[in-house]
Amino acid sequence: MVKDWHTFMGSSRWEESNKEQLAQEQFLELDVRKKWLTAIALAGFGFLMFVVVSLNLWASQPAVQPEFAAQSEPVPSTIPVSELRYEVYTLPQSIVHTLLIPIGERFTVVPAVAPSANTIEEFAVEYGAIAAINGGFFDPENLKSTSYVVLNGEQVADPRDDELLVSNPQLIPYLDKIFNRTELRQYRCGQTVRYDMSLHEQAVPPDCELLSALGGGPRLLPELTSVQEGFWHVVDGEIRRDPLGIERPNARSAVGITREGNIILAMVAQQPEAPANSGMTLQELANFLKNLGAEQAMNLDGGGSASFYFDGEAVYGKLDEAGDRVVRSVKSVLLVRENS
Repeated sequence: MVKDWHTFMGSSRWEESNKEQLAQEQFLELDVRKKWLTAIALAGFGFLMFVVVSLNLWASQPAVQPEFAAQSEPVPSTIPVSELRYEVYTLPQSIVHTLLIPIGERFTVVPAVAPSANTIEEFAVEYGAIAAINGGFFDPENLKSTSYVVLNGEQVADPRDDELLVSNPQLIPYLDKIFNRTELRQYRCGQTVRYDMSLHEQAVPPDCELLSALGGGPRLLPELTSVQEGFWHVVDGEIRRDPLGIERPNARSAVGITREGNIILAMVAQQPEAPANSGMTLQELANFLKNLGAEQAMNLDGGGSASFYFDGEAVYGKLDEAGDRVVRSVKSVLLVRENS
């Protein structure tokens, strides 16, 4: 009987000890779970705070300006892209109208000269052109061309015929450069018609015939040649000659040639919101044409002469102080015509 009581008491103590151990293990397990839950909650809260702070920092950063080409919104052409490609680029300081004329036998780009002066629309209608852009320089007083023009192999405009130009004492030191500026040329070499740019005094390539030419300047690509062509003269930091306002934004016109031989016409119009301080500098125009794929490019007459015609509509680049477009007649143009 005593033995059974001791056995019972030992068994009872063991059970109590086992219960205490089990309770202690359960407590420790519960404590570990609480610690894990606390750690997970803290980690989640930390991640949430990181996201909030990151979003606040991102929102507080100034907006990154897109690259030049990404700032534009092309306008679809009314003529299939495989034939002609017309686009309008709306930029912060200008609106640029461009036309890509593919190399081939269907289209030709040729100059035209008016007896006095015509608007771009009058030129296009008279010659039945698909497109047109203003051309070389001219004297606004006597309306004589101050740029060379060749049509059908014959020179039809010569700046040396402008007596006001050749007798101007301020221009006499620059006449040699003025008479040897860049021009767009159309050659027939064998059975191939192609375009190129060169200085006026440069010889025609062997086995080629000069069909047409339009003078302008300065050359924009592959490099800007304002000094060599008499458009820019600086002495001891003082600007002595700058008829184009090379470093000031303005309405501009230009022609380019791609590696494939395609022609690009570009007219830079000023923004109505800033008529006195919009457009492009010559270097900006060169960069723009390079971005379009031009390897050669030449500046045309700009400012109030900047004008462009395509698909029955004329656009003028220069604005007056009130923000209205300036419509000016010009002496010469480049026409885009469809060959019959």
